[in-house]
This record gives sequence, C-alpha cells and structure tokens, in this order.
Amino acid sequence: MAKRLSDVAKKVGVSEATVSRVLNNKPGVSQATRDAILTALDVMGYERPSKLRGERGRLVGLVLPELGNPIFPALAEVIGGALAQQGFTPVLCTRTAGGVTESEYIDLLLAQHVSGVIFAGGLFAERAADHGHYARLAAVRLPVVLINGAVEGLGFPRVSCDELIAMQQALGHVRSLGHERIGLLLGAPDHIPSERKLAAATVLAGRAGAELDPAMVVHSQYALEAGQTATNRLLEAGATAIVCASDPLALGAIRAVRRAGLEVPADVSVVGYDDSALMSSTDPALTTVRQPIEPMGRAAVDILSRMIAGQEVPDEELLFEPELVVRRSTSMARDRRLSTRSGRTDS
Repeated sequence: MAKRLSDVAKKVGVSEATVSRVLNNKPGVSQATRDAILTALDVMGYERPSKLRGERGRLVGLVLPELGNPIFPALAEVIGGALAQQGFTPVLCTRTAGGVTESEYIDLLLAQHVSGVIFAGGLFAERAADHGHYARLAAVRLPVVLINGAVEGLGFPRVSCDELIAMQQALGHVRSLGHERIGLLLGAPDHIPSERKLAAATVLAGRAGAELDPAMVVHSQYALEAGQTATNRLLEAGATAIVCASDPLALGAIRAVRRAGLEVPADVSVVGYDDSALMSSTDPALTTVRQPIEPMGRAAVDILSRMIAGQEVPDEELLFEPELVVRRSTSMARDRRLSTRSGRTDS
C-alpha cells in the first residue's frame, strides 16, 4: 500500500497524504486532482479500492482496425491530442490478424473503467460482422462515438466523410479530363463506406444519363497487394482511369498499371482517397480525395466529452465535406490528348 501511495503521488505530483484522501474517498481534494490520481491508478495497473470501482476513470478507448494504412495513425494523433486537451488519456487498441479481437478489447477497456470509447473504423462498418459487443456497450450506457459509416441501428453518434461528395469530386475530375472508361476499386461489398461510394457512383452515372458498367467495379481488401491484383481486372476491362477507396489501394493500382507495361498517368489515371501521409511524395504524386481528419477527430472527441458529462447527444451522423487534391497521377485521357494535338496541327 505504501509503495502504491508513493508511486501514484510521484506520477501526479502531489503528496502521499492527498493520494490517501482520494483512495479513502475523503473530502478536501479538488475534482481535477481526484481525477488525475484515479487516472494514474488505472494507467499504472493498480486496482482501485472497492468503494471507488463504480467511478469512471479519465481513460478513453481508441479502437482502430490497423496501423498499416497511414490515415489511422494520423487520426490517432488528432484524437489523442484532442482527448488530452479535454483531460482524458487515450488507450490505443489496434486489431491485427490473429491478434486481440474488438470484442476482447471491449472486455479490457471495461475492466479499466474507461469513460468512453471512440471507434475509428472497425466491425461496425461491416454488415456481415458480429456486432454483439456494440450491444454490450449500449446496454451499460457507455459513451461511444463511431468514425466512418456504420450499419444501421447501433444507436451511437457517428462522424463521417460525405461519400457522395467524394465521388462527385473524384469522378467529376477524371471525366473532365476526357475519361469515359472509369474503374472503381472499392473495399468489400458489405463495407459501408465502399457501399456508399458505389451507390453514389450509380446515382452520378444516372444523372449523366448512363449506367454503371459492372465490369468497371472491383472489390478488394484494403491493402496495397490486394489492390494491385484487383486492378488487373479493371485494366483487362479497358479502364483508362481508376478511382480507389483508399490511398494504399491507389498505390497498388499504380503498381499494377506499371507491371502491365503502361504508365501513370499517360495511359491510366489513378485517384486515391484519404490523402494520407507522403501521398505528395509518391511517384507520381497521388491525386486523391482528402478526408478532413482534423475536424472529424476533434468533432468525435467533442461529442464524446459531452456524452461523458451527461449531456444528451442525438443518435445521428455528422457528415464532413472532403477536398479533391489534384497531383500528377491524373491527366487528360489519351484520346482527348490526341484529338487536341490533331486540332492544333490542322490549325
């Protein structure tokens, strides 16, 4: 017990007597100091006294699908900073193949008395996945915010990028360059963001008086290698431009184009999605649709903090508008270029 008092007092910067007053639930300690001591107790792995176990710590779970896609570490940085500004400590949980599952992470987070959980991508976006652990969180009324599109009926507030506007920007860009055979490289068919992108592309094609060619739609896992393999089908179908559901997929598409003996963007234009780290430094620099992760992450933290404070937050989705960032991976379609050159020669 003496060692626990000493360790916690040193970490928080208070006296052992102050720590003792908090552990014994005595008055005379400010709420900020009390919260700091309880958080330190949780972080250092000490068990709370039984009379304090009903209190929530100042910990917030941040659950990510993986860190291979650079958009997720960037989002974790934004959310972690915003949580710290609100006085919370993030507990990072990342899924890996064969590793700890989302449901198991929820068990761990509940055991740590977290104040809430932010999911940035995850099983909530997959229709075929087991969503039982989300029902458990709802049953204990733990504040939860989801970032990205989610299946219906989970009952949590959501923060998402507007997929319709994203597809308007991406497809509008390559069509303005004269491309007509435009391939879509998307995630799994039951993945909500990809489902929304496909629905948006279908609507946009209808507005243009056309139909979406099924041969121009390919689904893939969200990985560079999987994107490379899937792109071959689009090239065989004659795609001259490829709009991708993530930047890693776009990099896989570029690799596939090159291995087919073609060039980007001379033969095939490629558009990514996210504008994750270093996309301006790839070869060629990637044209992509930028997700506004800074305001999205901060909005998620603001919503969660209001829920933790006991405020009513509506179960609705907050949509953020993306931004098209044009770089060197897109250019005028070859037929358009040849027609332009021919026109110049005739004149």
